[in-house]
Amino acid sequence: MDKPVLPSDAAAPPQRGAASFLEIFPSIILPMFIAVLDQTIVATALPSMASQLGDVERLAWIIVSYLIANTIAAPVYGRLGDVRGRARMMYFALGVMMLGSLGCALAPNVGALIAARIVQGLGGGGLMTLSQSLISESVPPRDRARYQGYLAAVVVFSNAFGPVVGGWLTSLFGWRSIFWINLPLGAAAVWFVGRLPKRVPQAGTWRFDTPGLLFFVLFVAPALVALEQIRGFRPSDLPMIGALLAVAAGSLVMLSRRELRIDHPLFPFSLLRNPTIWRSDAMAACHGAALVSLIAYLPVYLRVARGLTPTESGYFLLPISFGIGVGSLVTGRLVSRTGRTAIFPSIALIPVALGLFFVALLHEDVRPGALSAIIGGMSFFMGSVMGVVQVTVQNAAGQAMLGAAAGSVQFSRAIGASFGTALVGALMLAVFSARDPGGISVFADLLASGPDALAALAPDARALAQSALTSSFRTVFLTIDAFVALALFCAWSIPTRRL
Repeated sequence: MDKPVLPSDAAAPPQRGAASFLEIFPSIILPMFIAVLDQTIVATALPSMASQLGDVERLAWIIVSYLIANTIAAPVYGRLGDVRGRARMMYFALGVMMLGSLGCALAPNVGALIAARIVQGLGGGGLMTLSQSLISESVPPRDRARYQGYLAAVVVFSNAFGPVVGGWLTSLFGWRSIFWINLPLGAAAVWFVGRLPKRVPQAGTWRFDTPGLLFFVLFVAPALVALEQIRGFRPSDLPMIGALLAVAAGSLVMLSRRELRIDHPLFPFSLLRNPTIWRSDAMAACHGAALVSLIAYLPVYLRVARGLTPTESGYFLLPISFGIGVGSLVTGRLVSRTGRTAIFPSIALIPVALGLFFVALLHEDVRPGALSAIIGGMSFFMGSVMGVVQVTVQNAAGQAMLGAAAGSVQFSRAIGASFGTALVGALMLAVFSARDPGGISVFADLLASGPDALAALAPDARALAQSALTSSFRTVFLTIDAFVALALFCAWSIPTRRL
């Protein structure tokens, strides 16, 4: 049996400190910024795209297609970075991202735009995973959490910055400008990547696992499409959703059987035999489900139940971004100083779970400003998870599997976020429809006009709608709270507590 080839960057690196990291940091931060920015920059441009391209019913796929491709690409680049060199794969990912951006900017219709967004996502997933891996390659284990905190802050800033810059560029130059901007940013990132140390792969053989990649695509794509369909569930969609989930489940079984038997697996399932790794990945999935659902449905709550405008909702979300960023930085420094890891989310997620339970029961009686402060405080404690998960998984996987470990975390977060937002959205509409005979049509009117739509209803219908709103958003907050509770349980159960 041939021994898998590992690049020299898979060997244990010398214990370099902050100076060498600062030398490499810009080469990591800009590609990650581009990848995260493209997840959110499209949101505020969708109305302009709809007015110019039409095909409104397919607009959601402009976002979903990027997510699917990003999710597929993350673990693939992680493994290829382990065996082919991370700097080399970073060049490739940047090229794919820029090619996809060019296609988006020139797209004549929604179908072409969706196809180009898939190409963009295939590049963006690589940029995210390779950036995380390069952190662990550049600094000693004890210091990784601090720098992972920096990256977490960049991710949060990019998520918050994306809709703002997307709306600004669209207003001034049109929606295509949000894709043209990636070309100069990508060129700058290519120049920075050229400063990374060149590492030559060791001699040996390694075969690309093409069937494994095919099974993986047939697992991820149908699963995410099914989850997207569940979000806007209609009874007529049930056969298609069942078929998609069946294809996804069968592909996952075939993928697992293949990856555990072959000599050169693209997805090293053997990592998941380590309790520290699979429980950390589970915590990442639950955390992703809670955080993304909170960010996705808070603006809906603020619009429907409180009548805030989109601009006011954007200001409301700023404490969330600030809190997570600061929490990530503080946790990273604490991990670096103490060497302890899982203890921080094990403690910090307790007030988050209690706070969300309080919000679920009493959200009607809390003023928007106070609610923003409460959720901002909870976000600070939620920042304890992101860096701790990455450093724990990569430390447990070992230097030779850094990319695969980083890819597993990115994949877990993406799956958790997709499942979480789909489940929360489906439950919100289901509870509202069960309490109000008007169902989704009434909810759509509330989303368009806010509480003013209630004034147009008869007194009995108004009371029903108000009661349905209260129950549906109580369900939203309780479901998000359940995700946090599961993440808390995972944090308590992780065997490795120190670096």
